Amino acid sequence: MSEWINLDKREAFRKLQEAEKVELKKVMSGENGAARVRNYSTQMLKGMTYNYAAKCVDDQILNIMQELADEAELTEKYKELYNGAVINTGEKRLVLHQLCRGQLGEDVIADGVNKREFYLKQQERIADFADKVHNGEIVNGEGKTFAHVVQIGIGGSDLGPRAIYLALENWARERGLLKMEASFISNVDPDDAAAVIKKIDLSRSLFVLVSKSGTTLETLTNETFVKRALEEEGLDPARHMVAVTSETSPLARNEGYLDAFFMDDYIGGRYSSSSAVGGCVLSLAFTPEVFNRFLEGAAAADRLAKEKDIRNNPAMLDALIGVYERNVLGYETTAVLPYSQALSRFPAHLQQLDMESNGKSVNRYGEKVDYVTGPVIFGEPGTNGQHSFYQLLHQGKNIIPMQFIGFRNSQIGMDLEIQGSTSQAKLSANVAAQIVGFACGKDDENPNKYFEGNRPSSIIVADILDPEVLGALLAHFENKVMFQGFLWNLNSFDQEGVQLGKVLAKRVLAHDTEGALKEYSELLNI
Repeated sequence: MSEWINLDKREAFRKLQEAEKVELKKVMSGENGAARVRNYSTQMLKGMTYNYAAKCVDDQILNIMQELADEAELTEKYKELYNGAVINTGEKRLVLHQLCRGQLGEDVIADGVNKREFYLKQQERIADFADKVHNGEIVNGEGKTFAHVVQIGIGGSDLGPRAIYLALENWARERGLLKMEASFISNVDPDDAAAVIKKIDLSRSLFVLVSKSGTTLETLTNETFVKRALEEEGLDPARHMVAVTSETSPLARNEGYLDAFFMDDYIGGRYSSSSAVGGCVLSLAFTPEVFNRFLEGAAAADRLAKEKDIRNNPAMLDALIGVYERNVLGYETTAVLPYSQALSRFPAHLQQLDMESNGKSVNRYGEKVDYVTGPVIFGEPGTNGQHSFYQLLHQGKNIIPMQFIGFRNSQIGMDLEIQGSTSQAKLSANVAAQIVGFACGKDDENPNKYFEGNRPSSIIVADILDPEVLGALLAHFENKVMFQGFLWNLNSFDQEGVQLGKVLAKRVLAHDTEGALKEYSELLNI
């Protein structure tokens, strides 16, 4: 078994701290910069590249990062994870989301079941159900086909599937693969559910209730809200609802649902988009074939994450650079900046993925660590962000590393040439300009127009945002977060930080309050 020790006990980390820092403005200017862009790049999928030329690294630092990866046994720890080790020490669980996408190593047998076979069976059951909905074998009580699917879930049951649906919606519509439009209800705020219910035809809507335990307060509250709306329309909720849950939950094999598809405790919510949690709604929306293509892209990125050479392993390299920025350069925040409107909710998903996984102050043994861990993640699509918070990114006192995502072609091919260039060319030109502008800055005698530069960024570039590329993007960031957790010696797969608020909220609802909690309850008229 691998050795799990804190980052600050690693010899290679000490060497990273002592290594000469890179002046990004200097190395990215002129022909030096051109050479870096050509050389500091690694392939992901065909036509998909991770470029880190505008990061504060050089060959010496990269070599030390390789030493750190080897010393921390990142490849070996990943192998232990996908072969079924109990990596989630807080909950004493395996971590198997990659197994939904492919067999990376040995058979994983848990609870007397081959888990790859279990996940495949659920995918096959979902595919069969989706096909029957699409071809009219499964219909509503009036014999009409379903035209709309609504996912009811919160956290990882909402953010990932929602981001993926939005990312592929226009792509699928353009190719005749959008079989059902999708909506999402997540917030316990009644306005959220009401807004969705009022804009859809309830009689032709299918609801997917997602709760692993079958007891999630927000989700069950919204389920009741939806069922009441269906009943008020004279509709039988049992003809309009399916569940995604565990086999032991009260939602499993329940006559109140058309069917139930299963997940297990070995896939955390924020890592669940490639399980039945994402598979059901996305297969209904786009066809099972499109969802399979998404899984194939994720599986390809997972296989690439097995590479020991960090220069051929973009997720591991991205992770190491992030740790260097956080723990050596002292940068507290990372901005995710997709130059694609289709990825409008992707930063929100990555925010949960990263901050819920590595927002920890104790290691995997419950011991306090003496170094900072996960960064604050935020982001918006370009070019909107340029007219919002880029002012601070360019000239603020805090240096915020950036991760750009760009595409050579648009999803739907509907473009016009205006003033000598297409809209897509203008979008891509802005990406290139921002990367160089952040790195190199601009000298000016007017302090208000002076740009210091030395603001690091990386970019993932692909030909087009399609299911394979989207799957690879998702897996890249999942694996990046995993490798950073390994380096920080954290358990990236539990989330005790979300529990305290839930416990206190139950006390408020039970009127079991005192002190400040009682006063705030009265202030909110509870």
